[in-house]
Amino acid sequence: MTVTNKAGHKKNYDFAELPVAEPMQHALATAFAARSRVWTSHLTAENYWRKIGLFAEFLSELDSPPDDLDDLTVAVLQSWRDRHISTSTGKSVLSLVRAVLQRDPRIAAGPVADELARRIPKPTPSKQGYEASERDRVMLAAERQFRAAWLRIGENTRLLNRWREGRVPEGSREWRISEVLDHIARTGEAPRTFHPRGGSSVTNRHLLGGWGPEKTWGRLFLTREELTALAVVLTGRFGWNLSVYDRMPVPTAAPSAGETASVTYQVQVEKRRAGGGRWFSTENITDSGADSAGRLITRALEATAHARNLVGRLKPGTDLLMAARDHRSEPEHGDLDRPAPVGPVSFGVSDDMGKRWSRSHKLGGSPFQRSRRTAVTAEKRPLQHTQGTHESTYVLPDKKVQRASRDDFEDGALEALEKALAAVFGGKVTDKPDREHQETATVDCQDEESSPWPAPAGGCGADFLLCLACSNAHVHPGHHPRLAHLHQQIVSLRSVLDDHTFGERWNDHLLRLEDLRSDKKVGPVAWKAALARVSDTDRTIVQLLLKEDLAP
Repeated sequence: MTVTNKAGHKKNYDFAELPVAEPMQHALATAFAARSRVWTSHLTAENYWRKIGLFAEFLSELDSPPDDLDDLTVAVLQSWRDRHISTSTGKSVLSLVRAVLQRDPRIAAGPVADELARRIPKPTPSKQGYEASERDRVMLAAERQFRAAWLRIGENTRLLNRWREGRVPEGSREWRISEVLDHIARTGEAPRTFHPRGGSSVTNRHLLGGWGPEKTWGRLFLTREELTALAVVLTGRFGWNLSVYDRMPVPTAAPSAGETASVTYQVQVEKRRAGGGRWFSTENITDSGADSAGRLITRALEATAHARNLVGRLKPGTDLLMAARDHRSEPEHGDLDRPAPVGPVSFGVSDDMGKRWSRSHKLGGSPFQRSRRTAVTAEKRPLQHTQGTHESTYVLPDKKVQRASRDDFEDGALEALEKALAAVFGGKVTDKPDREHQETATVDCQDEESSPWPAPAGGCGADFLLCLACSNAHVHPGHHPRLAHLHQQIVSLRSVLDDHTFGERWNDHLLRLEDLRSDKKVGPVAWKAALARVSDTDRTIVQLLLKEDLAP
């Protein structure tokens, strides 16, 4: 089957290569194709393809491999889960394979569907933000490298402009260098002499002081490593993802309101994972002086100007900021998720470029993820991601945030705990029912005699909705359809009740159900799947609960 990325490039995947029976190959291909409709990159497709390959290998190793997806059993899926659930990488494998398998309608309900929908804990983020001293080392290395390149290009640009304006004495050394600069600006290459026996060399190497990039075309163009250094500084300052640099348009500029010496840039930031229609956001960044955030944008524009001008002549309409001169032309553009080079100019920064840059400065792995985490936690607000992702992926796992927040946590712990217990699911989430527990309208009860709300005659005096707050409550997959339907119905009450009435009677119950639905408990995937299994009995009991006609 074929996956088309956002740029319109196609990539084929041959499911006949998988070591499973032909019906299974067809079923996996069909499910993969259904899932691929939401993808925008070949990188995503390749990631899913590798995980499906692992699943196919697992099936092929079984004593009796299933011939088709509807031959999968609970035992097979449990074995697959056990193989991967203990590591962060394994949890990612389980999540991606599940997302594909759930596209097959034949396993949308029943025990196999329930097993497939079991909550998979989120992988623990493997990257931490930088400590202050680490960040200083990274930023200092990047700033020094980019500044040196910006100064070099600026000096040669000023000489070239003076020559073009006729302000350089003809025949002088500066005039001869300016002729070479003009050739470099127009072609991206210094003039070369071709030898009778083959090969070539820089024609003016003695005039230029050498034949390396910094002495030749690097006088007007950033190298790929210098462009990487610029990206490291931008990420450290603005928290941008590595991927945004591949397609970042040239910022537009306008004078700042009421200012004559300042300029405000509108920078368009692309975040493809946000989904169609939400790919772009615009950030306003002002250059009001040497220490302002916008000064970095000004310098980025100046350092890439000749590369962008050359691209504009070779391929009009191309409008990308992050442009560098390649050391050598690419024989065939292989990464179709990234823009293809135009002549000698390439765009953006790849993960490999980040790793090479870091190694060259003896700084360990690629700096982008850690630098972004540092910037996001320092900014204390979401940057190109949702509030939920900000809290769960960036803030809560960060050790610096945890250390800094420890005193605050201790000061407010008792008050926060009291409030939290009132509005979260208070029981346990289990994989199966316990015969010793008593079934109620919402959960299974471990011990009604130890209820926090004892009845005068003994036993529990709480209503069934309050069961969700009790530590004796146990919820297993058999409860998921009814509770998911109850959650849906309580949400619908918001539109017919005034805020005070809803808040007094239903808001705490809603918060407990939403807590139960969260990643750390049932999980939104299993919760959504459960809605397809709601029975008439579930609907009747929920209706009675909402009418408050059902009491213990």
